[in-house]
Amino acid sequence: MEFYKMHGLGNDFVFTMSGAGGLERLQGMAKKVCDRNFGVGADGLIVLVPSEKADFRMVIFNSDGSEAEMCGNAIRCAAVLWAQKNPGAMEPFAIETLKGIQLARITDRTGKDWKVAVDMGEPALAPSDIPVEAEGDSVVDMAFTAGGEELEVTCVSMGNPHAVAFVDRTGRDIMMRLGPLMEKHPAFPRKTNVEFAQVLGDGGIRVFVWERGVGPTLACGSGACAVAVAAAVSGRAGRRSRIDLPGGSLDIEWSKDDGHVIMTGPASFVFKGKLTDSYAGGWED
Repeated sequence: MEFYKMHGLGNDFVFTMSGAGGLERLQGMAKKVCDRNFGVGADGLIVLVPSEKADFRMVIFNSDGSEAEMCGNAIRCAAVLWAQKNPGAMEPFAIETLKGIQLARITDRTGKDWKVAVDMGEPALAPSDIPVEAEGDSVVDMAFTAGGEELEVTCVSMGNPHAVAFVDRTGRDIMMRLGPLMEKHPAFPRKTNVEFAQVLGDGGIRVFVWERGVGPTLACGSGACAVAVAAAVSGRAGRRSRIDLPGGSLDIEWSKDDGHVIMTGPASFVFKGKLTDSYAGGWED
């Protein structure tokens, strides 16, 4: 099985266009392929397959084998891979995901890392859309308790659930301590991604992310969008933010005109490889 290793700000993925074995079999292989000791190593396995209503369909399997609705860093990588495989293809690329069709265009092709702008669509704030068990029209700065500590949490869906906790000082320690507890908090019936965000003096927002089904990652594109929206609705920032993640920064703009969130950032190619027949269980492209 031929694959491509790519990353968006260190959030890394194994991409394949080899769908001969079927998506169910690929999902079963995701945990093995993503293992950093016994596999290729990645935060997720991404499968690009034909689509009847878009340029292609992107199927996302987390490193634990679960399927994700959307991944902002993966979709930037997918756009770059598609552009390199299909030179001259018309932009923006329409990419089908479980969230719906997302539009992506390459904004800078100079250098090793191309930059991609993705229309991530409109965020959802209603509790039923996230989903989170809460009353009211939205969850903004609501008190949640995890590990005996209280957090002020704002919930946003970018097609996948996010719980954004604004803290005085973020970092790996609070993420590792409270991230897994918040991911599986009983208020979130489908679990949730968790972002620990600190508003900086220069207008940026520093973020550490615990991803649902993955754990700590160096970056999360949909999480960066959720943080920017959460900062805006809670009055901590305007509609445009620089989100600083351990792997680098993303520019996020929440449009006043159509309510869509635009994410801009890099996507990087690492290497190309092929899984042996014995590893892939006799899979042939």
